[in-house]
Amino acid sequence: MKTAAILVASAAMLAGCASYDRAGPVEVTRFHLAGPTGSIERGPISVISMANSSLDAQSLEFRSYAQAVETELQRNGYTIVAPGRTTVLTARINYLRGTRANLEAGRSPVSVGIGGSTGGYRGGGVGVGVGGNLGGGGSRRGEIVTELAVAIERTSERSVVWEGRAQTEAREGSTAASQGLAAAKLAEALFRGFPGESGRTITVR
Repeated sequence: MKTAAILVASAAMLAGCASYDRAGPVEVTRFHLAGPTGSIERGPISVISMANSSLDAQSLEFRSYAQAVETELQRNGYTIVAPGRTTVLTARINYLRGTRANLEAGRSPVSVGIGGSTGGYRGGGVGVGVGGNLGGGGSRRGEIVTELAVAIERTSERSVVWEGRAQTEAREGSTAASQGLAAAKLAEALFRGFPGESGRTITVR
């Protein structure tokens, strides 16, 4: 009986941990200039930070996001080239992490949407602020919000051909809230079904 009780208690603890570690859904918004066939140009591409960000490209944190994006770009037919080398295409990334209140108070004005503030195409599109309304009304106490924005541009003219942002929440201190897991989860959701439907916000679970 004692052994059975211990097993039941252990199972309950594991279930609690699984719930505690479970990440929320990912909210994804994408914009692009794909033609009627829905194709986006492919080719050699380097991943760097957005021009208006203050990210340290040498930090382990930046590399976790950059590598997650590089993995998804390779899955979608791109060839990764080290930053600094000449490429036809460049993928610029930005990420934000913290409680929603802190992000709203201190985030830089990153906009997602062709024609937004990422330095892209100026002919049209609607800018969507990163970190919109995931969860329908703000984070719960102890929730960490993580956001990733990516813009693919033609290097020579700095014109954006595709861009998007992804956002998720996870309980602070949980495995799901760890930097590496959050980066991989956001990048996978952002590039799922690439290039995606332009101008539409979807939820990826």
